[in-house]
Amino acid sequence: MVQRRAVSAVLAAAALLVTAGCSSGDGGPPGTAGTTKPGGTGTRSPSQAAEQAPPAKGTVKVVRTVTEGLDSPWGLAPLPEGGLLVSSRDEGTITRVDERTGKKTELGEVPGVSAAGEGGLLGIALSPDYASDHMVYAYFTSASDNRIVRMLYDAKKPAGEQLGAPDTVFKGIPKGMIHNGGRIAFGPDRMLYAGTGESGDRGLSQDRGSLGGKILRLTPEGEPAPGNPFPDSPVFSYGHRNVQGLAWDDHQRLFASEFGQNTWDELNAIKPGGDYGWPRAEGRSDDSGFVNPIAQWHTEEASPSGIAYAEGSIWMAGLRGQRLWRIPLKGTEASAAPQEFLAGDYGRLRTVVSAGGDKLWLVTSETDGRGSPQGGDDRVLELRVS
Repeated sequence: MVQRRAVSAVLAAAALLVTAGCSSGDGGPPGTAGTTKPGGTGTRSPSQAAEQAPPAKGTVKVVRTVTEGLDSPWGLAPLPEGGLLVSSRDEGTITRVDERTGKKTELGEVPGVSAAGEGGLLGIALSPDYASDHMVYAYFTSASDNRIVRMLYDAKKPAGEQLGAPDTVFKGIPKGMIHNGGRIAFGPDRMLYAGTGESGDRGLSQDRGSLGGKILRLTPEGEPAPGNPFPDSPVFSYGHRNVQGLAWDDHQRLFASEFGQNTWDELNAIKPGGDYGWPRAEGRSDDSGFVNPIAQWHTEEASPSGIAYAEGSIWMAGLRGQRLWRIPLKGTEASAAPQEFLAGDYGRLRTVVSAGGDKLWLVTSETDGRGSPQGGDDRVLELRVS
């Protein structure tokens, strides 16, 4: 294990856990805090009372370093045929990593990426029909906005030429030197979700006519998804500062991580049409009009980016916090205090992705301009968790 400069241990109990008034019975599309079963409408998942919470204390084992020497890695998408696609924020490239040998093969450069500040080539996701269409989706900062494109991936072509011309699926998301959001993922409902930031313009978060400071829900073609809470709008939830983590539990409920400003970072259970408070509230609020986080942290302990669901818990990667947080769930509430792992061992942690069962992929972020890179940075790690 690569050990970093000493980081003071922070007791997990110091991370203040708050429960939100987020009921699992709010209805809405599959993949939300209002739950339905796959292929159904209005069919409830088992009640929260019937769900079994995981143990209060879990474990993390770093099995191995899958690969190293990555430049500003940001998004990661496991391929069904084997291999991991990794995006480089600053280089604007997508690389395939052989998860067995660690060998890296560059697919190509995404045209139009304008990397500056926190912007660049950010999240990537595979089409829900990837087996037949081989489409890779990417969220990136252009010269004028943040946008989502899709590209054909053809592994039979030479390295560096395996990405087809980008087809713009969605554009017009506000850009800035900070708070560009960037995480994209296809939900259990086969719709495309995108976490956006308010680009430093705080007022955008409460403006439902703006795409900044939101979670968006789109069809794979980039249209507002059927069943969205606001007519003819891609906005799914609002009042966010900077969303960079999206994950669903095994009851199709959506969770999202959010960067706070100076006081509280958040993990939220997402309700269709929910207002998560920014900039009027940071962390838990007494205002009944806002949805409270299910857990919150001081910003030096987290600054969260990617999240994943495994073994009954949300796993959250911390950048400034340089640690991996485990948040055990019961329904849409945290069932015990968050628990920290790997504090300071690998530096800044950007992305965590489920690999099925008790296995996670974890991406470090020491070469993003805010870290202290050491030999081998940045890395993809394989974890076993419980």
